Amino acid sequence: MSRIGNRKIVIPDGVSVSLDDSIVKVTGKLGELTLQLPSVIKMEIQDNTITLRRENELKQTKALHGTANANIANMIKGVTEGYKKDLEIIGVGYRFNLKGDKLVINAGYSHPVEIQIPASLKVEVISNTEISVSGISKELVGEFAANIRKVRQPEPYKGKGIRYKDEYIRRKEGKKAA
Repeated sequence: MSRIGNRKIVIPDGVSVSLDDSIVKVTGKLGELTLQLPSVIKMEIQDNTITLRRENELKQTKALHGTANANIANMIKGVTEGYKKDLEIIGVGYRFNLKGDKLVINAGYSHPVEIQIPASLKVEVISNTEISVSGISKELVGEFAANIRKVRQPEPYKGKGIRYKDEYIRRKEGKKAA
């Protein structure tokens, strides 16, 4: 099994981590995040390092151990640096627009698709065809970017659709005339 749960997490300067009844609260310069720890995972804070312990050696507990460790490390990175996902839209007439707190996507449908932007995220329109989603929660940034991509997933023949900036779309050749 993975030993991710056993790694020690170093708390950087400017970040405070507190534990209150299995609720971890991480506060930094960019904001504050909370996480409910599973009951079988115990957390200890000593000398600016966090150590997680598991109560038993069951397979599910080991999985929760590694997940909790990764989540706390992601929270610490989020309140210090933040997370960012860049998306681009490719296609004739396809574009992104911001209308108040909604993202309007024209992606070849008979109507524009409007998506409500969560309050904790920031969406920046770089150009008509590029946007950047940023925030302190890795989970929220990734989920919102995935929901945007789901509006019109990239297709393999012409490459049209919404994709992540660094995503590679494997192209297919298509039919050939005989």
